[in-house]
Amino acid sequence: MIVALVAALGFLVFTIRSLRREVRLASGELDEPLGRQRGGVRPDVERESLAGAVAAFEDGVVVVDARGNEVMRNAAGERYRGARHSDALVEDAMRTLLTPALRGERAERELQLFGPPRESLLVRTAPLWRRNRVIGAVAFVRDVSELRRVESVRRDFVANVSHELKTPIGALSLLAETMAAGDDSPVNTQLADRVQREADRLGRIVDDLLDLSLIEAQERPTRERVPVHLVLHEAAERVRGAADAVGIPLSVAPVATDLDVAGDRSQLVSAVTNLLDNAVKYSEPGEPVEVDATVESASVCISVRDHGIGIPARDLERIFERFYRVDRARSRATGGTGLGLSIVRHVAQAHGGDVTVESVEGEGSTFRLRVPLPSSKKLSEAS
Repeated sequence: MIVALVAALGFLVFTIRSLRREVRLASGELDEPLGRQRGGVRPDVERESLAGAVAAFEDGVVVVDARGNEVMRNAAGERYRGARHSDALVEDAMRTLLTPALRGERAERELQLFGPPRESLLVRTAPLWRRNRVIGAVAFVRDVSELRRVESVRRDFVANVSHELKTPIGALSLLAETMAAGDDSPVNTQLADRVQREADRLGRIVDDLLDLSLIEAQERPTRERVPVHLVLHEAAERVRGAADAVGIPLSVAPVATDLDVAGDRSQLVSAVTNLLDNAVKYSEPGEPVEVDATVESASVCISVRDHGIGIPARDLERIFERFYRVDRARSRATGGTGLGLSIVRHVAQAHGGDVTVESVEGEGSTFRLRVPLPSSKKLSEAS
C-alpha cells in the first residue's frame, strides 16, 4: 500500500509539473525552448505525453492560463462543456472557482446532483505558480458519490444499531426492576415471559451481527457443490413453523436434484431463509409464499414471492441496508432484527452473484437471488 501511495504521489508531481509547463507554453512565457531544457525532447512530444497523462485521469481536468482562457480539457471534463441541466451546474462551479484560483487561492465546492442518477461531485481548483507569479489554474471534478453513500450507510448503521440494542436492553432492565419489587406470582410469570422474549430478540440481533461480520470478513466463502433443492427445502423447514403459526402456506417448487452451485451451503441456506422469513412476516394470513429455482443464462436464480403488503417505491433502493425497515412497528412486532436482507446481499456478493427485488405496494414482492453456476456446468450447457 505504501509503495502504491509513493507511486501515485510521484505521478501527481510529474503531472502538475507538466501542467505548469503546458500553461507556460500556451502563454508564451517560456524563457528557452523545451528541447534545450529537456535534453533535446521536442515540445510536441512532451505535449503528447502530457495529454496522454491527463486523458488517463478519471477526474475531469480543466486548465486555464493567467487570463482565464482554457488551455486543456481531458475527456472526463468534456462531459461538462456546453452541458445542460445538472452538468451545467458543474461547469458553472468550475468557472466560478477558477476565479479565486487565478488570484492564488485554492477553492472547492461539493455539488449534489439529483439526476437520475443521483451524484455527488467535488469540484476543486488550484493556482499554477512560476517564480512567485500565478500563470494559470487547474480545476478537478471528482465523483464522490460512492464515498458519500458509504459514509451515510455507516452513520445510519451506528445510529440504528445503538437504537436496536438499546430498546431490548432497556426493556430487560425495567422488567427486572418490576419483578424484583413485586410479589404477585402470576404477574411475575408474565414478566418473566416478557424478559425471555426480549432476551431472545437481543440474542437474534447479536447473532445476525456476528453472521454479517463473518460473511464480510470472508473474501471468498468455502466452495463446494451445493444441491439447490436441498438449500430450498432446508430453508423452508426453518421457517415453516412460523408460517404455519400465522396461517401462511409455504410452497417449494420441484427442482432438479442434479442442479447445484459452488458455494458455502450454510451461507446460501441462511440467505434463502432470510428471504422466506421476510416474506412470511410481511404477508397476511392465508396468502401463500412461493420459492423456486430456475437456470438463467449462467446462473441459478432462486425466487421468493409473496402476496403481502409490498414495498413502496421510495424504499426499494434502501431495503438491503442494515437495520433499514419499511414498516418498523410491524418488523419489531414479528421479532425482526432489520439485518436479514443485508445478510442476503452480502451472501450474494460473496458468491459472485446479486439479489434484486420487484414489488408493487399492496400486491406483494418477488426477490431474486442469483448465484453463478459452477464452471463445468457452464461448459456443458455451452456445448
